[in-house]
Amino acid sequence: MPEQDERALRAAIVQDATTGRVLMLGWMDDEALEATRRTGLVHFYSRSRARLWQKGETSGNRLHTLTLTPDCDGDALLVTVRPEGPTCHSGTQSCFAPWLWRDVVERVRTRPAGSYTAALAEEGIDRIAQKVGEEAVETVLAAVGGDPSRLVEELADLWYHCLVLLAASGVDIAAVEDELVSRRRPPRSGVTAGVPQAP
Repeated sequence: MPEQDERALRAAIVQDATTGRVLMLGWMDDEALEATRRTGLVHFYSRSRARLWQKGETSGNRLHTLTLTPDCDGDALLVTVRPEGPTCHSGTQSCFAPWLWRDVVERVRTRPAGSYTAALAEEGIDRIAQKVGEEAVETVLAAVGGDPSRLVEELADLWYHCLVLLAASGVDIAAVEDELVSRRRPPRSGVTAGVPQAP
């Protein structure tokens, strides 16, 4: 098989049409672009496997194409989609999810030996929720105590246990982000547009 001409590949930025969230970056050659247009399902050219592949062909987490928009030079595409399940192979909605969230999701899913996250997930939702409560109390005590370094430590523990609770409950962190966005108020008079408002 002839080596793929790298210059024939276009970067394809995949965006959720509903939320606007960037889901992933892939590469399309002419064959992938044609297959995407013909089937309505996103296809890419795999540089590592040197072949055409449909996103979700093994996992079932397909991307249904809504629009294909080239950039001004025609060497990149914005692909808006309706995702069917998580986009990232790690099980998260986006490949650009925070590293800690990706790690937590992966460990809850695969349950590796020796992992605290996996052991906690094995204990179930009630135990994880109990840990969230304990860490919340510790965070409050650290804040009242006025020790910034301890507050950071306790908030890190609380944040981590909240992520484990989400992952074990089958809820993506993106759902929390979307809920916060839905609560966002429009800027008040005199407030710079585009600056997030407090919930």
